[in-house]
Amino acid sequence: MTANSNLEQSTTYRIHAGSAEAATPIVIDSPHSFRDWPCDGTPTIAPEAALLTSWDAWIDELWAEASAGKAPTLAAGFHRAYIDANRERGDIDPDLLESAWPEPLQPTSKSRAGMGLIRRFALPGVPLYDRRLSVEDVRSRLTRCYDPYHAALSRLVESAHSRFALSCHIDCHSMKSVGNAMNEDSGRPRPDIVISDLDGASADPALVRWFASSFAGLGFRVQVNDPYRGAELIRRHSDPSNGRHSVQVEINRALYMDERRFIKNDGYGNLASALATFLDRLAKALDDELGELLRGR
Repeated sequence: MTANSNLEQSTTYRIHAGSAEAATPIVIDSPHSFRDWPCDGTPTIAPEAALLTSWDAWIDELWAEASAGKAPTLAAGFHRAYIDANRERGDIDPDLLESAWPEPLQPTSKSRAGMGLIRRFALPGVPLYDRRLSVEDVRSRLTRCYDPYHAALSRLVESAHSRFALSCHIDCHSMKSVGNAMNEDSGRPRPDIVISDLDGASADPALVRWFASSFAGLGFRVQVNDPYRGAELIRRHSDPSNGRHSVQVEINRALYMDERRFIKNDGYGNLASALATFLDRLAKALDDELGELLRGR
């Protein structure tokens, strides 16, 4: 079985892995790398070009190939604008709904910006819907997409931790080379790599330093928790005090793709090679002193 083979697949996620048993404590997930809008449910009025801007193009492919059997890679099978696995379950804009949600909601600044659990905008000023959504529609998205994805990731993290007394979860994303009006860093050029740990809450600082140093050593411009701090996936699936560490990694799209035409560029192969080197070094470090430190022994 190769690193690209499908170990497990459902209608809402797939898991790429080199073998049925994890070879390292590393677990990878890519929640935003599915590009197709579902045929069922409330249709979107956003043009395809606008929807593509929120697609983490080929991120699941890049990391699955780079892992070379060292780690399972979980990839979502639903568009992130349809429902975002990296948002809290209650982060719903009540103005999106045609009737009251039956439970208390906790809309955050993400919902207010139009990119909460259920997106309002594909791009600034480009709405996704011409109507409000039914409660049944949103509930269906939660039960068919969101909940199974988190359950699958939880199983992978628990499996790694059970075997190694340690899990190193990498939540993988891509970012526009320049932030837009829906982002806190609107108009600001971004670095090559952003490492996030919820300002120290989701991983041991030693692991975050190792990530930043390793990527910098590979020639990338790296920032930590700026402009991204991380979100629900690393919050929910981490517990550093008990050896469960989660780090979010954002990759600048300009490194590997033409952002206007949505095609791979000449940098794709170099990035794939660098990620493979990074994961190989991480696996060795976790098998040595870094792993012992992260277990808290």
